[in-house]
Amino acid sequence: MGFCIEVSGEFACFTRPEMKVERVSYDVITPSAARAIFEAILWKPAIEWRVTRIEVLKPIKWINLRRNEVGAIVSARNAQIAMKKGTGQLGIYADEERQQRAGLFLKDVGYRLHGEFHMTDQAGPQDSAAKFADMFRRRAEKGQCFNQPYLGCREFSCDVTLVDESAPTLEAIPESRNLGWMLYDLDYSDPKAPSPLFFNATLENGVVEVPAKSSSEVRG
Repeated sequence: MGFCIEVSGEFACFTRPEMKVERVSYDVITPSAARAIFEAILWKPAIEWRVTRIEVLKPIKWINLRRNEVGAIVSARNAQIAMKKGTGQLGIYADEERQQRAGLFLKDVGYRLHGEFHMTDQAGPQDSAAKFADMFRRRAEKGQCFNQPYLGCREFSCDVTLVDESAPTLEAIPESRNLGWMLYDLDYSDPKAPSPLFFNATLENGVVEVPAKSSSEVRG
């Protein structure tokens, strides 16, 4: 079951994993980030989303920013100890853990995302594709979501609009070039050690065709 949505935002950062310290974005939204937007509108264990096409609606523009980030996370071991003892220190003080980092982000972005879902083995007898399709369409039209959709980083929230097939739409940008190896998604075959998957992305007249996960184009 397929759907099309348009997303836009002031800033975006789809971080390249090869950059260790500073954040540097891919030129275009990644399939995993696009999938997360669909899931923000509707996620159920009974369905799994896959992005099939990405259309770039606005020229690719960059901006350099320095911003504060927290350089620590709550320790899982400390959390387990606190659970056993019934007390413990789990808080993180931002003033003590603050780190200033530079980033190369995208500015003023707009995308048309094409996605589809299929039923998983967790679907029950009362579940059906038509049921979830109606649910997604209704939620998207009303602007409902489980969490605020964002463009790579949670602070870069975005606006989402369900595309009306009968209404005129913006044309993708007239640009073609190879985008290089891009993060496709994470493979959770081993939940304890998910591994990244990549594909060689190409922008053709503003459009990136996303291969299926099982395709030979997708590599670990």
